[in-house]
Amino acid sequence: MMSPRKRRRVQLIRSPTDIAAQAPREGEVFRLGGLVKEGSWERDGEIHRFLVTDTDLDFPVRYAGIVPDLFREGTGTIVTGRIEDGIFVASEVLARHDETYMPAEVVDVLKEKGVYQEGS
Repeated sequence: MMSPRKRRRVQLIRSPTDIAAQAPREGEVFRLGGLVKEGSWERDGEIHRFLVTDTDLDFPVRYAGIVPDLFREGTGTIVTGRIEDGIFVASEVLARHDETYMPAEVVDVLKEKGVYQEGS
């Protein structure tokens, strides 16, 4: 049996709709997943602002750092961080790592919305 210190903490990925349905605890660090909304990505040096969408709802994100090379509008992303003053302040930004990968949780949400197609 693993000691409590060595247990891996599972972090579920929430969509913007999940957050609207059940707000996270104040200061809670969690993962937000969806698509980078078309036309929403703004850059000012290493400050990035964009919307993560599940096509029903959008959530604003701010990230200070360098985003992955595959980060693009219209593609899947997962961001880790917390909500501060209504904005998701990300400490990490992940982008799909090849042409077919997208996290299963994000795929499920997008399939429910009718906007996901295999291989997209």
